[in-house]
Amino acid sequence: MKLNGVFIEDTFAEAFAMKAARVVVTARDATWARHAGLAATGFATSVIACGCEAAIERELDAGETPDGRPGVALLFFAVSTKELTKQLERRVGQCVLTCPGTAAFAGLAEGEPLPLGKALRYFGDGFQIAKLVGGRRYWRIPVMDGEFLCEETTPMTKAVGGGNLILVAESAAAALEAATRAVAALRRVPGVIAPFPGGVVRSGSKVGSKYKALPASTNDAWCPTLRGRPASALAAGEDCVLEVVIDGLDEAAVADAMAAGLRAACEAAGLRRVTAGNYGGKLGQFHFRLHEILRRPPCP
Repeated sequence: MKLNGVFIEDTFAEAFAMKAARVVVTARDATWARHAGLAATGFATSVIACGCEAAIERELDAGETPDGRPGVALLFFAVSTKELTKQLERRVGQCVLTCPGTAAFAGLAEGEPLPLGKALRYFGDGFQIAKLVGGRRYWRIPVMDGEFLCEETTPMTKAVGGGNLILVAESAAAALEAATRAVAALRRVPGVIAPFPGGVVRSGSKVGSKYKALPASTNDAWCPTLRGRPASALAAGEDCVLEVVIDGLDEAAVADAMAAGLRAACEAAGLRRVTAGNYGGKLGQFHFRLHEILRRPPCP
């Protein structure tokens, strides 16, 4: 299959079951909401070493938030309930509670409740106050610019992590252009994030290493400087490879995001082919076949 002259390999991306939560952060203006969101989702590219994968899902205007102020929707993904609970408490506590003028609210309607304000209230040192509004409990924690309002819990849902596109191009500039187009397109799909810097990964990994202490190591098959090795997956003229990794609240969201990203990437000049990373179907529960997802109707 070809799209705009770009060869689309007949393969699939292998993704995994994860746990996810959405937190809505608001502030006096969009700038401070974004400051809090960027801090709370920092160092969250891969569960391999970061504990969770997280990013700003999208910015929210005042008409979309619980308190009528500008905000951001944040998505957090982890491999277990325990880890997700720990990451939420630390990240909201250290990066949202600390940010001037912010408040934090549950971002999903249903799911297993995880502590949010329920854990952070103790920072109030006994001066915190609970408030029940419309059947939902909030905590008012005194801080130096007034008070931090935080919903008591936020729902957790089953999710999908590790959808991916591997973009093989004739140059670094072409690969980056294709990846940038892909990320811009997939970010318009609700319920997904691309957690790496700018949504793009240059250090794709494989499972295991010659060094026993490492669970993952460089994906040498896609490294242009190692093209002369028998295990190389690169042909002549393929001089740069970049990967886009996608996490989503459900299987459909990841498939829609991959399709949007794939179509957009293929508009870039110099992109030779698109493939995807998998483990032969033996590890991940979700298989996103590139030819099949391209048959999905484009998201509005």
